[in-house]
Amino acid sequence: MANAISPLQPIRRAGQFGAPGKPGVTIQEVTGYGLLQFSAWGTTLAQTGAEAARLAGCSVAPEPGRVVSGFNGILMRVEPLKWWLVTPADRSHPKPELAAEEGAVLDMQDARCWLRISGDKAEVLLNHFLPLNLRPSVFVVGVVATTAFHHVGATLWRDADGLNLLLPRSSALSLWQLLSESAHQYGLIEE
Repeated sequence: MANAISPLQPIRRAGQFGAPGKPGVTIQEVTGYGLLQFSAWGTTLAQTGAEAARLAGCSVAPEPGRVVSGFNGILMRVEPLKWWLVTPADRSHPKPELAAEEGAVLDMQDARCWLRISGDKAEVLLNHFLPLNLRPSVFVVGVVATTAFHHVGATLWRDADGLNLLLPRSSALSLWQLLSESAHQYGLIEE
């Protein structure tokens, strides 16, 4: 796997910024991951979902708007006929076996920038930009949403470590700047 240059490299800096005291937000760029998109045809939903689940190491593919974790990665149903498989850097990036008649697989690892946002004020910060109810009792672990972030499509899910955003690489720099500057009011750690 090639080591892509982060779109955030020109501005990302490690450290604590903004309000003094305990930081309310931590923003971390996750790198080295793999991202595959599985697209089913109308009549091949079961076959395509089964192949996506097999590669993720899950027993079944998730329903729309849901996320499941397997031994090889995170499988999320981002649209009615699409799944995204995110494989962390420390796991192998599996090779799909899906016939063209059953669906299509697209390698999107260099198309998105993955940000992990955590801390006591993470939901408050994201609600400056995202029209979603992000309270932990509503936007629970195992839910994924595709939404707009300053007129840019973004994919958001919650895991045990916090909230995760997959942003288009071409917009990641400007969206990072918005998040970073807005997080200063809560105290920010950038990793």
